[in-house]
Amino acid sequence: MDLPEGSESFQAQSHLYKHMLNYISSMSLKCAVELGIPDIIHNHGRPIALSDLVTALEIHPSKTSFVYRLMSLLVHSGFFAATLPLHTKQKQGDHSKGDEEAEAAYDLTPHSRLLLKDKVPCLSPHILTLCPAFLTAWQFLGNWLKGDKGTNPFEIAHGMTLWEYADQNPAFNNLFNEAMASDSGMLNLVIRDCKPVFQGLGSLVDVGGGTGKVAKIISEAFPQLKCTVLDLPHVVANLHDTEKVKFIGGDMFHSIPPADALLLKLTLHAYSDEECLKILKKCREAIPSEGGKVIIIDIVINKEKEEHQVTEAKLFFDMLMMVVVTGRERSERDWEKLFLEAGFRSYKILPLFGLRSLIEVYP
Repeated sequence: MDLPEGSESFQAQSHLYKHMLNYISSMSLKCAVELGIPDIIHNHGRPIALSDLVTALEIHPSKTSFVYRLMSLLVHSGFFAATLPLHTKQKQGDHSKGDEEAEAAYDLTPHSRLLLKDKVPCLSPHILTLCPAFLTAWQFLGNWLKGDKGTNPFEIAHGMTLWEYADQNPAFNNLFNEAMASDSGMLNLVIRDCKPVFQGLGSLVDVGGGTGKVAKIISEAFPQLKCTVLDLPHVVANLHDTEKVKFIGGDMFHSIPPADALLLKLTLHAYSDEECLKILKKCREAIPSEGGKVIIIDIVINKEKEEHQVTEAKLFFDMLMMVVVTGRERSERDWEKLFLEAGFRSYKILPLFGLRSLIEVYP
């Protein structure tokens, strides 16, 4: 059969509406994290009935239908699974929507298991960065592109850079640092596969290493390594040295402590090419010419070989870097250009980290 006239336009309309309303999916997920729904389901030990979920959330029963609607979207998006008891399935043909709502029960999926607060890794803090400080900046993207003064939309929105904003707003600074630390917890999943990367090294500096989550993971996996974390003074101000990890407040644009290897995890993507060159040249000065290297964990865009969803996620990160900082996501060709201009002779890319790759760069 021929498609009805105008069907293509209606399909296009659905596509437009879906993308226009994408924020509803992310904000609904944030709501679930704030309410602690993943942990409630996990602690329940089995799929939890809607009524029991409402009770555990300490939400008034009059709002049960609203919780059902929230969970319906999150189930459709794959964050939770919905089950129905056997007796309900047998009479599905004639039961009402109200019956279906009353019988609904929810379980975790691999996606929501990454949100459990007492598990490693836990990405809940990353979801909570969907806060006004970040979201407001997007309202200024068009004006910034047209020429409004400011390094990026975030600076136009707040009158200061992201780093200055974090320095002046302790609550936001803590939220941001917790998000970065939670993302670093993913390293636990592959650190054993990285043994050749750290073999033969005696010292490592995690440049822009935040609260030291990655340095701690690496030092525990490779006890021979002396690990140091370098980050801005306000980031490490209240952190204490341990037997395995030391903290130094400083600026990577000015000086980086010498070590056999330097680690930059999700650091360079936050900076422009010009800024990255300055950082990489400081890295080149800090490592020995023989046996030294820079280890980079960051995004490498490869549109030709990636699944559509992977490339889309990387392009989302690219836009995020444009809006909130001065950075960008890069292809292998972009990375190679930076390495050669900074004085390095070779590199090796290992796609070990999902959206991110591990890059070894040699002087």
